[in-house]
Amino acid sequence: MYIEPLKRNEIISVIEGKGRASRIPNLVQLWVHPDSFKERKPQVDAILAKYPLDVQRFRFRMPDIFKAPDDDPEYRWVNHANPHEGENRGMDDVVAIDDWSKFDSILADFPNPEYTGIFPENPAPDGRYRLGQWFFCFFERHWSLRGMTNALMDFYTDPEKVHQLYSALCNFYLRVIERAVKERKVDGIFTSDDIGTQTGPFFSPEIFDEFFRPYYSRLISKCHELGIHFWLHTCGNIEPFIPKFIDIGLDVLHPIQKYTMDEKEIAKKYGKDICIWAGFDVQQIIPWGTPDEVRKEVRHLIDTYSRPEGRLMITAGNGINEDCPIESLEALIDETITYGSHVCQNKK
Repeated sequence: MYIEPLKRNEIISVIEGKGRASRIPNLVQLWVHPDSFKERKPQVDAILAKYPLDVQRFRFRMPDIFKAPDDDPEYRWVNHANPHEGENRGMDDVVAIDDWSKFDSILADFPNPEYTGIFPENPAPDGRYRLGQWFFCFFERHWSLRGMTNALMDFYTDPEKVHQLYSALCNFYLRVIERAVKERKVDGIFTSDDIGTQTGPFFSPEIFDEFFRPYYSRLISKCHELGIHFWLHTCGNIEPFIPKFIDIGLDVLHPIQKYTMDEKEIAKKYGKDICIWAGFDVQQIIPWGTPDEVRKEVRHLIDTYSRPEGRLMITAGNGINEDCPIESLEALIDETITYGSHVCQNKK
Protein backbone atom coordinates (compact mmCIF):
# COMPACT_ATOMS: atom_id res chain seq x y z
CA MET A 1 0.00 0.00 0.00
CA TYR A 2 1.40 3.36 -1.02
CA ILE A 3 1.73 5.85 1.85
CA GLU A 4 1.82 9.55 1.01
CA PRO A 5 4.71 11.60 2.42
CA LEU A 6 3.72 14.24 4.91
CA LYS A 7 3.22 17.72 3.51
CA ARG A 8 5.48 20.67 4.16
CA ASN A 9 2.97 22.41 6.42
CA GLU A 10 2.64 19.28 8.59
CA ILE A 11 6.40 19.15 9.23
CA ILE A 12 6.44 22.87 10.02
CA SER A 13 3.62 22.36 12.52
CA VAL A 14 5.50 19.50 14.21
CA ILE A 15 8.77 21.44 14.42
CA GLU A 16 7.13 24.58 15.77
CA GLY A 17 5.02 22.78 18.35
CA LYS A 18 1.73 23.74 16.73
CA GLY A 19 0.33 20.23 16.54
CA ARG A 20 1.00 16.69 15.42
CA ALA A 21 0.89 15.53 11.85
CA SER A 22 -1.24 12.54 10.87
CA ARG A 23 1.69 10.38 11.97
CA ILE A 24 5.15 10.81 13.47
CA PRO A 25 7.43 12.06 10.66
CA ASN A 26 9.77 9.40 9.29
CA LEU A 27 13.27 10.51 8.28
CA VAL A 28 15.12 7.21 8.74
CA GLN A 29 16.23 7.07 5.09
CA LEU A 30 18.44 10.14 5.53
CA TRP A 31 20.90 8.14 7.64
CA VAL A 32 20.99 4.88 5.69
CA HIS A 33 24.06 4.21 3.52
CA PRO A 34 22.88 1.65 0.94
CA ASP A 35 26.26 1.28 -0.79
CA SER A 36 27.83 -0.09 2.39
CA PHE A 37 25.49 -3.10 2.21
CA LYS A 38 27.27 -4.27 -0.99
CA GLU A 39 25.44 -7.29 -2.43
CA ARG A 40 22.42 -6.52 -0.24
CA LYS A 41 22.11 -2.99 -1.65
CA PRO A 42 19.14 -3.85 -3.92
CA GLN A 43 17.20 -5.11 -0.89
CA VAL A 44 18.01 -1.93 1.02
CA ASP A 45 17.03 0.27 -1.91
CA ALA A 46 13.72 -1.57 -2.17
CA ILE A 47 12.95 -1.00 1.52
CA LEU A 48 13.86 2.69 1.36
CA ALA A 49 11.63 3.15 -1.69
CA LYS A 50 8.73 1.31 -0.07
CA TYR A 51 8.19 3.85 2.70
CA PRO A 52 7.71 7.62 2.55
CA LEU A 53 10.56 9.97 3.40
CA ASP A 54 8.91 13.01 4.89
CA VAL A 55 11.43 15.66 3.85
CA GLN A 56 13.15 16.50 0.60
CA ARG A 57 16.86 16.67 1.43
CA PHE A 58 19.66 18.02 -0.72
CA ARG A 59 23.32 18.53 0.10
CA PHE A 60 25.45 21.63 -0.22
CA ARG A 61 28.95 21.42 -1.66
CA MET A 62 31.06 22.91 1.09
CA PRO A 63 34.79 23.42 0.47
CA ASP A 64 37.19 20.53 0.87
CA ILE A 65 40.15 21.19 3.12
CA PHE A 66 42.90 20.93 0.50
CA LYS A 67 41.33 20.11 -2.87
CA ALA A 68 39.53 22.72 -4.92
CA PRO A 69 37.13 22.06 -7.82
CA ASP A 70 38.39 22.65 -11.35
CA ASP A 71 36.08 25.62 -11.86
CA ASP A 72 37.30 27.50 -8.76
CA PRO A 73 40.89 26.83 -7.60
CA GLU A 74 40.37 28.92 -4.46
CA TYR A 75 37.26 27.09 -3.23
CA ARG A 76 38.98 25.17 -0.41
CA TRP A 77 39.51 25.87 3.27
CA VAL A 78 43.31 26.24 3.17
CA ASN A 79 45.53 27.60 0.42
CA HIS A 80 48.17 24.87 0.41
CA ALA A 81 48.55 21.18 -0.38
CA ASN A 82 48.04 18.41 2.15
CA PRO A 83 51.31 18.07 4.09
CA HIS A 84 50.28 14.53 5.12
CA GLU A 85 49.52 13.26 1.62
CA GLY A 86 50.13 9.52 1.46
CA GLU A 87 50.38 9.12 5.23
CA ASN A 88 48.07 6.75 7.10
CA ARG A 89 46.41 9.16 9.53
CA GLY A 90 42.98 9.42 11.06
CA MET A 91 40.81 12.41 10.13
CA ASP A 92 41.36 14.02 13.51
CA ASP A 93 45.14 13.75 13.13
CA VAL A 94 45.44 15.54 9.79
CA VAL A 95 46.68 19.03 10.69
CA ALA A 96 45.98 21.50 7.90
CA ILE A 97 46.89 24.58 9.96
CA ASP A 98 49.94 23.58 11.98
CA ASP A 99 50.80 27.14 12.98
CA TRP A 100 48.38 29.99 13.56
CA SER A 101 50.93 32.37 11.99
CA LYS A 102 49.73 31.01 8.62
CA PHE A 103 46.13 31.89 9.32
CA ASP A 104 46.12 35.45 7.96
CA SER A 105 47.24 34.14 4.58
CA ILE A 106 44.53 31.44 4.70
CA LEU A 107 41.88 34.03 5.55
CA ALA A 108 43.01 36.19 2.65
CA ASP A 109 42.28 33.25 0.33
CA PHE A 110 39.17 32.05 2.17
CA PRO A 111 36.60 30.33 -0.08
CA ASN A 112 33.96 32.51 -1.67
CA PRO A 113 30.35 31.65 -0.67
CA GLU A 114 29.24 32.91 -4.08
CA TYR A 115 30.77 29.81 -5.71
CA THR A 116 28.32 28.71 -8.40
CA GLY A 117 28.65 24.99 -7.69
CA ILE A 118 27.66 25.17 -4.04
CA PHE A 119 24.19 23.71 -4.71
CA PRO A 120 24.79 20.70 -7.00
CA GLU A 121 21.37 19.24 -6.23
CA ASN A 122 18.11 20.93 -7.10
CA PRO A 123 15.14 18.58 -6.80
CA ALA A 124 11.89 20.02 -8.05
CA PRO A 125 9.50 20.96 -5.22
CA ASP A 126 7.06 18.12 -4.58
CA GLY A 127 5.09 19.37 -1.59
CA ARG A 128 7.50 18.09 1.04
CA TYR A 129 9.56 20.15 3.47
CA ARG A 130 12.86 21.13 1.79
CA LEU A 131 15.94 20.55 3.95
CA GLY A 132 19.38 21.82 2.91
CA GLN A 133 22.35 20.12 4.55
CA TRP A 134 26.06 20.28 5.15
CA PHE A 135 28.20 18.50 7.75
CA PHE A 136 30.93 20.03 9.97
CA CYS A 137 29.97 23.44 11.36
CA PHE A 138 32.19 25.07 14.01
CA PHE A 139 33.97 22.56 16.26
CA GLU A 140 34.04 19.81 13.64
CA ARG A 141 35.49 22.22 11.07
CA HIS A 142 37.90 23.54 13.71
CA TRP A 143 39.40 20.12 14.51
CA SER A 144 39.41 19.09 10.84
CA LEU A 145 41.70 22.07 10.21
CA ARG A 146 43.80 22.02 13.36
CA GLY A 147 43.68 18.35 14.39
CA MET A 148 41.75 17.25 17.48
CA THR A 149 44.57 17.70 20.00
CA ASN A 150 45.36 21.23 18.86
CA ALA A 151 41.69 22.18 18.63
CA LEU A 152 40.95 21.19 22.21
CA MET A 153 43.91 23.27 23.40
CA ASP A 154 43.19 26.28 21.20
CA PHE A 155 40.33 27.49 23.41
CA TYR A 156 42.86 28.09 26.17
CA THR A 157 46.09 28.90 24.31
CA ASP A 158 44.82 30.91 21.32
CA PRO A 159 41.26 32.06 22.04
CA GLU A 160 41.49 35.06 19.73
CA LYS A 161 42.38 32.80 16.79
CA VAL A 162 39.44 30.53 17.56
CA HIS A 163 37.13 33.53 17.46
CA GLN A 164 38.74 34.66 14.22
CA LEU A 165 38.19 31.22 12.66
CA TYR A 166 34.62 30.85 13.92
CA SER A 167 33.73 34.35 12.78
CA ALA A 168 35.04 33.64 9.27
CA LEU A 169 33.16 30.35 9.14
CA CYS A 170 30.01 31.99 10.44
CA ASN A 171 30.13 34.73 7.79
CA PHE A 172 30.58 32.09 5.09
CA TYR A 173 27.64 30.04 6.39
CA LEU A 174 25.39 33.07 6.72
CA ARG A 175 25.78 33.84 3.04
CA VAL A 176 25.24 30.20 2.09
CA ILE A 177 22.00 30.22 4.08
CA GLU A 178 20.82 33.38 2.34
CA ARG A 179 21.55 31.83 -1.04
CA ALA A 180 19.89 28.54 -0.11
CA VAL A 181 16.65 30.32 0.73
CA LYS A 182 16.70 32.42 -2.44
CA GLU A 183 18.02 29.83 -4.91
CA ARG A 184 16.69 26.55 -3.49
CA LYS A 185 13.66 27.67 -1.43
CA VAL A 186 14.73 25.67 1.62
CA ASP A 187 12.49 25.39 4.67
CA GLY A 188 15.31 24.35 6.97
CA ILE A 189 19.09 24.13 7.32
CA PHE A 190 20.70 21.02 8.81
CA THR A 191 24.32 20.85 9.96
CA SER A 192 26.46 18.97 12.48
CA ASP A 193 28.81 19.54 15.39
CA ASP A 194 29.64 16.60 17.67
CA ILE A 195 30.39 18.42 20.92
CA GLY A 196 29.71 15.55 23.34
CA THR A 197 31.45 12.33 24.34
CA GLN A 198 29.68 9.18 25.56
CA THR A 199 29.86 10.45 29.15
CA GLY A 200 29.71 14.22 28.92
CA PRO A 201 30.42 17.32 26.83
CA PHE A 202 33.82 18.06 25.33
CA PHE A 203 33.79 21.48 26.97
CA SER A 204 32.71 23.37 30.04
CA PRO A 205 29.60 25.57 29.90
CA GLU A 206 31.94 28.57 29.99
CA ILE A 207 33.73 27.42 26.82
CA PHE A 208 30.38 26.85 25.13
CA ASP A 209 29.12 30.30 26.10
CA GLU A 210 32.25 32.07 24.86
CA PHE A 211 33.04 30.22 21.65
CA PHE A 212 29.86 28.53 20.44
CA ARG A 213 26.81 30.39 21.64
CA PRO A 214 27.47 33.70 19.84
CA TYR A 215 28.11 32.09 16.45
CA TYR A 216 25.23 29.64 16.65
CA SER A 217 23.04 32.55 17.71
CA ARG A 218 23.96 34.37 14.51
CA LEU A 219 23.12 31.37 12.29
CA ILE A 220 19.85 30.64 14.06
CA SER A 221 18.81 34.30 14.04
CA LYS A 222 19.51 34.51 10.31
CA CYS A 223 17.40 31.42 9.67
CA HIS A 224 14.51 32.82 11.67
CA GLU A 225 14.86 36.19 9.95
CA LEU A 226 14.49 34.35 6.64
CA GLY A 227 11.53 32.30 7.88
CA ILE A 228 13.26 28.90 8.06
CA HIS A 229 14.38 26.44 10.75
CA PHE A 230 17.82 25.43 12.01
CA TRP A 231 18.51 21.73 12.64
CA LEU A 232 21.59 20.45 14.49
CA HIS A 233 23.11 16.99 14.79
CA THR A 234 25.36 16.67 17.83
CA CYS A 235 26.35 13.28 19.26
CA GLY A 236 27.17 12.35 22.83
CA ASN A 237 26.02 13.67 26.17
CA ILE A 238 25.27 17.35 25.58
CA GLU A 239 22.63 17.78 28.28
CA PRO A 240 24.21 20.90 29.86
CA PHE A 241 23.99 22.62 26.49
CA ILE A 242 20.36 21.78 25.65
CA PRO A 243 18.81 24.68 27.62
CA LYS A 244 21.38 26.98 26.05
CA PHE A 245 20.43 25.82 22.56
CA ILE A 246 16.76 26.31 23.41
CA ASP A 247 17.52 29.80 24.69
CA ILE A 248 19.09 30.83 21.37
CA GLY A 249 16.22 29.35 19.39
CA LEU A 250 17.47 26.02 18.00
CA ASP A 251 14.50 24.41 16.26
CA VAL A 252 15.48 20.73 15.83
CA LEU A 253 17.97 18.69 17.88
CA HIS A 254 19.35 15.29 16.85
CA PRO A 255 19.81 12.57 18.11
CA ILE A 256 19.60 12.54 21.96
CA GLN A 257 22.07 9.68 21.76
CA LYS A 258 20.98 6.55 23.59
CA TYR A 259 23.04 5.42 26.60
CA THR A 260 24.54 8.90 27.00
CA MET A 261 21.56 10.73 28.54
CA ASP A 262 18.35 9.86 30.38
CA GLU A 263 15.78 10.03 27.58
CA LYS A 264 12.77 10.33 29.86
CA GLU A 265 14.40 13.15 31.81
CA ILE A 266 15.35 14.99 28.61
CA ALA A 267 11.79 14.65 27.31
CA LYS A 268 10.34 15.85 30.61
CA LYS A 269 12.62 18.88 30.89
CA TYR A 270 12.89 20.01 27.28
CA GLY A 271 10.40 18.16 25.08
CA LYS A 272 7.90 21.00 24.98
CA ASP A 273 10.51 23.61 24.01
CA ILE A 274 12.41 22.03 21.12
CA CYS A 275 11.68 19.50 18.41
CA ILE A 276 13.48 16.24 19.17
CA TRP A 277 14.67 14.46 16.05
CA ALA A 278 15.01 11.20 17.94
CA GLY A 279 17.84 9.02 16.72
CA PHE A 280 17.40 5.26 16.89
CA ASP A 281 20.42 3.54 18.47
CA VAL A 282 22.91 2.29 15.87
CA GLN A 283 25.60 1.11 18.31
CA GLN A 284 23.77 -1.81 19.92
CA ILE A 285 20.13 -2.28 18.95
CA ILE A 286 20.47 -2.01 15.16
CA PRO A 287 23.40 -4.45 14.78
CA TRP A 288 22.53 -6.87 17.57
CA GLY A 289 18.80 -6.54 18.32
CA THR A 290 16.07 -8.69 16.82
CA PRO A 291 13.40 -7.09 14.62
CA ASP A 292 10.98 -7.35 17.56
CA GLU A 293 13.46 -5.54 19.79
CA VAL A 294 13.84 -2.87 17.12
CA ARG A 295 10.07 -2.36 17.03
CA LYS A 296 9.95 -2.19 20.82
CA GLU A 297 12.61 0.52 20.83
CA VAL A 298 10.73 2.55 18.21
CA ARG A 299 7.64 2.44 20.42
CA HIS A 300 9.77 3.48 23.39
CA LEU A 301 11.10 6.53 21.52
CA ILE A 302 7.64 7.58 20.39
CA ASP A 303 6.08 7.03 23.81
CA THR A 304 8.92 8.97 25.44
CA TYR A 305 9.07 12.03 23.20
CA SER A 306 5.65 12.32 21.56
CA ARG A 307 3.37 15.10 22.72
CA PRO A 308 0.12 16.59 21.42
CA GLU A 309 1.84 19.70 20.11
CA GLY A 310 4.24 17.68 17.94
CA ARG A 311 7.96 18.26 18.59
CA LEU A 312 9.02 14.73 17.52
CA MET A 313 10.46 13.20 14.36
CA ILE A 314 12.17 9.80 14.04
CA THR A 315 15.39 8.83 12.30
CA ALA A 316 18.58 6.88 13.03
CA GLY A 317 21.06 8.20 15.57
CA ASN A 318 23.85 8.03 13.00
CA GLY A 319 24.71 6.14 9.84
CA ILE A 320 23.05 2.76 9.27
CA ASN A 321 25.58 0.55 7.52
CA GLU A 322 26.27 -3.06 6.60
CA ASP A 323 26.11 -4.33 10.20
CA CYS A 324 22.33 -3.75 10.16
CA PRO A 325 20.23 -6.84 9.33
CA ILE A 326 17.80 -6.18 6.49
CA GLU A 327 14.88 -7.30 8.66
CA SER A 328 15.83 -4.81 11.36
CA LEU A 329 16.02 -1.95 8.89
CA GLU A 330 12.52 -2.68 7.65
CA ALA A 331 11.25 -3.09 11.21
CA LEU A 332 12.64 0.34 12.11
CA ILE A 333 10.92 2.17 9.28
CA ASP A 334 7.71 0.13 9.33
CA GLU A 335 7.19 0.58 13.07
CA THR A 336 7.90 4.30 12.79
CA ILE A 337 5.11 4.55 10.22
CA THR A 338 2.59 2.15 11.78
CA TYR A 339 3.01 2.96 15.48
CA GLY A 340 3.57 6.62 14.68
CA SER A 341 0.24 6.64 12.85
CA HIS A 342 -1.50 4.84 15.72
CA VAL A 343 -0.26 7.31 18.32
CA CYS A 344 -1.21 10.39 16.34
CA GLN A 345 -4.58 9.14 15.22
CA ASN A 346 -5.55 7.93 18.68
CA LYS A 347 -4.24 11.11 20.38
CA LYS A 348 -2.12 8.99 22.71
